[in-house]
Amino acid sequence: MTASLSPGSLSLGIDIGGTFTDLVILNPADGRASIWKESTTPDDPSRGAIKGLQQLLTRNGIQAQSIGRVVHATTLFTNALIERKGAATGLLTTAGFADVLEIARERKYELYDVFLEMPKPLVPRPWRREAKERLAPDGSIEVPLDVKAALAEVEELVAQGVTSLAICFLHAYANPVHERVAAAAIVKRFPQLSISLSCDIAPEIREYPRAVTTVANAYVRPIAETYLDTLEAALKRAGIPGGLFLMLSNGGLTHVAEAKRAPVQLLESGPAAGALAGAWFGRHAGLERVLAFDMGGTTAKLALVDDGEPLVAWGFEAARTKRFLRGSGLPIQIATVELIEIGAGGGSIARPSELGTLHVGPESAGAQPGPVCYGRGGTEPTVTDSDLALGYLNPDFFLGGTMRIDPGPAMAALDRLSTRLGLEVSRGAPGIHDVVNENMAGAARVAIAERGRIPRDYALLATGGAAPVHAWNVGTKLGVSRVVCPPGAGAGSTIGMLMAPARIDRVASRNEPFATARWDEITATFEMLETEALSVIGDTGADLSCPSVRRLADMRYVGQGSEITVALPYVLEPKSVLSAFEQAYRQLFGRTPPGANVQFVALRLSVSAPMPGAGETLHIGSGSAGTTALKGRRQVHFPDMGVIETAVYDRYALKPGMQLEGPAVFEENESTFVVGPDALISVLPDGSILAERVA
Repeated sequence: MTASLSPGSLSLGIDIGGTFTDLVILNPADGRASIWKESTTPDDPSRGAIKGLQQLLTRNGIQAQSIGRVVHATTLFTNALIERKGAATGLLTTAGFADVLEIARERKYELYDVFLEMPKPLVPRPWRREAKERLAPDGSIEVPLDVKAALAEVEELVAQGVTSLAICFLHAYANPVHERVAAAAIVKRFPQLSISLSCDIAPEIREYPRAVTTVANAYVRPIAETYLDTLEAALKRAGIPGGLFLMLSNGGLTHVAEAKRAPVQLLESGPAAGALAGAWFGRHAGLERVLAFDMGGTTAKLALVDDGEPLVAWGFEAARTKRFLRGSGLPIQIATVELIEIGAGGGSIARPSELGTLHVGPESAGAQPGPVCYGRGGTEPTVTDSDLALGYLNPDFFLGGTMRIDPGPAMAALDRLSTRLGLEVSRGAPGIHDVVNENMAGAARVAIAERGRIPRDYALLATGGAAPVHAWNVGTKLGVSRVVCPPGAGAGSTIGMLMAPARIDRVASRNEPFATARWDEITATFEMLETEALSVIGDTGADLSCPSVRRLADMRYVGQGSEITVALPYVLEPKSVLSAFEQAYRQLFGRTPPGANVQFVALRLSVSAPMPGAGETLHIGSGSAGTTALKGRRQVHFPDMGVIETAVYDRYALKPGMQLEGPAVFEENESTFVVGPDALISVLPDGSILAERVA
C-alpha cells in the first residue's frame, strides 16, 4: 500500500481484545492487507486503538484520508456486565413482577452445591419498581396503565441517581401499547433518562430472559453512547473521513445509531468476528466443515461452520458465575453466532489449585502487567510463558520483532511454580501447555457432541494470536486429522470483520396452533419485519440489489416447554413448513411423536447484504517474498516426543503448492504456527497452511 491511494478507498478494522488491540487496513481492490497489534489500554480502549492506528499508517505509508470505512468490535460491553460496571439502572415492570430477576427460572445449575452462587441481578431491589397495568397473553388490556403512578415511581428512581431505565411489562411482546405510552410520558418528564423497552429489544415470550435482555441493554446503553461518540471523535481527529460500523453478535455489521439503540447486540461482537474469519478462510481453502478455533490473550472459543456458514443461535448466557456451566449466567435473547467458550488464553495464569494440582485460568494477566516474559511487572507464569519456554515462540521475533520478550524471567517463574507443585522444574511448562490443551479439547468434544457432530469430520482452523501455537496438539486430542492456519491468523477476527456483510435480525411473537394458523397474517408479519430490516441495513450503505432474506420460525409440539428454530421457505405453504419442522426435529431428536399437534411460538427474519469495501481476496506480505523460506532450526518440545530439533520457516516466503514435513514452526508477525511430527504440510492457493496427520 502507498500514500497515492484515492481518498476513501481503504477499509480499517479495529478489534479491541483483553490483551491486544488488532488493527487491519484492507485494500478491497487487490486484497492487500496491513496488520498491527497494539497492547490494549484498559483505562481508555480508544487510546490504544488510535496509537496503533498511527503506527499502522506510518509504517505502511498510508494517508488517513484514504480510509473510507471503519469496522469495529469490542469487549467493552461484555466486560461491563461481568465486572458490574454499567450505568445506574432501574426497572419498571408490571405490578407483582419486580422480583423476576431474582426468581429467575427457579433452577439450580448445580443441584447439590449448598453454597451455590446465582447470577447477581444488574438492578438492585430498591431500583425495581412496579406499574399498575396488566395485559392478557393475547395482548388484550386487563388493567389500564396508570401513567401518573408510573411517573411517580420513575421520579423516585431519578432522585436516587438512576440514569438508565428498562421497561418490561407482562406480555408486551403481544401488545407494546403500555410500554410505549409509559415511555412517551417518561421521556417528556425526564428527557435526560436513557430508556430501553422490551418490545424493542426482545419482543419474545418468557418473562425472565426478556427482562434480563432489556435490563442488560439499559445497563450498557449509556456506556455505549459515550464510548462510540468518543471513538468517532478520535477517528475524526486522526483524519479518518470514513463512517464507523459495528460488528454485531450475529456476524453482521450495523451503523452507529443502531448500535447505540441496542448495544446488547454487540456483546459477542469480537468472538463472532473470529467465527466469520473461520468461515471465510474455510470457504477459500475449499473446506466445507470447519471448527473455527479462536484463541487470544484472554479466552479461547470454538464455532462450528457447516457449508461455509457458522451456526447461529437465538440466545446465549453472559457473565457466567461458573464459566463453563450452563445456567450460571444471564440469559440474553439476541441472535448470535453460536460460540463455545472452551478455555483460556495466552495470558491465562497458571497456579496450584486448592487440591495442589496444576490449574490454568480463568484469571488472566491481561495487557497490564501481562505475562512474565513481557517484563511489565507480571510475576505469575502464564500460557504464553510456557509456550516461550517450550521453544514455540521466538523471543527475538515476537510481533515481528516489535516487542521483546524475555525467556529468563519466564523460566524462573515456571521453576517456582514447579517447586510449589512438587514437580521437577522441567515439567512446569509442558504441564501448563498440556493442561490448557486438554481443557480445550475436552470442552470442545462435549460441545460438538451436544450438537450431533463428530470432530473428525471437520478441519480445525486456527485464528487469534495463540491458537496457531496450540491448534496441532488440541487437534491431536480431538482426533482431528487436518489443521489449517490462514494468513494473518493472529488478526483473524479483524479480517473477518472486514469481510462481513451488513445484517439485521428481527423477531415477532406468534403463539398459535399450526392447524389454525392465519397464513395471510404470518406473511404480513414477515413482510413488515423485512421492510424494517431493509430500512436499517440501507442506512449502512450496503448493496441492497442482492440482499439475502431468510425466514425462520420457532416451533414446537403442543405441550412442550421449549421450541426449535426452523428455516422456512420464502413462499409459505403449510405442507412445506410442516415438512421443514419435522425434518429439523428428527435431526435433533431422531423421531417425531406420532399424532402430536404443532404450534408456532415466534417468527424470525434475517436479512444480510454485502458491504462496499469488503474484499474477496486477501494478500498479506512483509517484503520477504523471494527469500529463502527456511529461517533456521531450534529446539522445540512436543508432547510424547520430548525436545526435537525443528525447522523454522518464514511464513511470508512460502509459495502456494509447497510441500513440507513436520515437525515445523512457521513464523509471521502476529502469530506462530506449530506443527508436530508425522505431518504432511501443504501451502494452499490462498496462502493457508494445511497440516495433515499421516500416522
